[in-house]
Amino acid sequence: MRGWAVVAPDSKVRILDQQLEFSPENNSMSTWQKLGSLTALIVLASMITLASGQQVPPTLTPEQQARLQIREVMDGLYVLPGFDGGQSGGNVAVRVTGDGVIIVDNKFPYSFDFITEQVASVTDQPIKYVLNTHHHDDHSGSNVDFLPSAEVIVHKNARANIVQNGQPGPPRVAFADETQVFLGGAEVQMFHFGRGHTNGDAVAYFPDLRVVHTGDLFVYGERLDGSTLSPFWDFGNGGSVLEWPATLTRLLALDFDTVIPGHGPILTKAEVREFRTKMETVIDRVSAEMAAGATRDDIGDRVDTNDLDWPLPPSRFRNVFDELSGAQ
Repeated sequence: MRGWAVVAPDSKVRILDQQLEFSPENNSMSTWQKLGSLTALIVLASMITLASGQQVPPTLTPEQQARLQIREVMDGLYVLPGFDGGQSGGNVAVRVTGDGVIIVDNKFPYSFDFITEQVASVTDQPIKYVLNTHHHDDHSGSNVDFLPSAEVIVHKNARANIVQNGQPGPPRVAFADETQVFLGGAEVQMFHFGRGHTNGDAVAYFPDLRVVHTGDLFVYGERLDGSTLSPFWDFGNGGSVLEWPATLTRLLALDFDTVIPGHGPILTKAEVREFRTKMETVIDRVSAEMAAGATRDDIGDRVDTNDLDWPLPPSRFRNVFDELSGAQ
């Protein structure tokens, strides 16, 4: 079992592997002192948990676990499926070469062992590069565990978000607009096309396979529990609903056939176009209601997106209102 990691501001990690013991036979402590010590240990454990980014894995049914097993997309490319940000994490793309493995995203802080075991079931090559599509810890949560043995690469804004949010394991390598990784005859290109889900979204493009991993710039389908996914614009970390469609337009200019979304099944370019149209529709509907006199307080009740199959809460429409009015 892994030790708890106390993370310093500059990502230096120290593992606490000493056991803290509480003995009820110790007569030198009163009952209240013992309880106080136990409480202190609980508080300390909680603080360490927050600092390390560790979480408790959810309890899944055998059927749900089966859906998360690694599967082949095409020769040399696999995916570890992910359907949501709570139970299953994001999709992990696995590019296997004769000189090592490149993965895109790495799910939760507790997912390192699962990912490495799943990858080992299809290749004996080590994971050498880990590419992050953005900073959210259902996509980059295991960075700190991969850093000792692999190079983690992320957009510079995503790295800034990781540092600002106190997440463990800030990558050593960041890029501005685009970068490339070459390994074993394979190439993966990383692009930052603009704001959308966050201000640090990156797209991973496999040109020889005509495949793209979009991160959460594009999500689709149902969560592991069967509820419907919808986009989330993370304004707190630089997201923008107004700029999102243009970002998708730049993404769609790439030459690809197959799409690995941030969450959801393997899809095609057509579904990304559909997603962009829905995003534009949301913006247009909020804008129309604002022109008709809607206020920030009632905008959530006046905009209907049931026909889009996007169960957006009222707060999302208030976000759009704020951005359209210049308050965001």
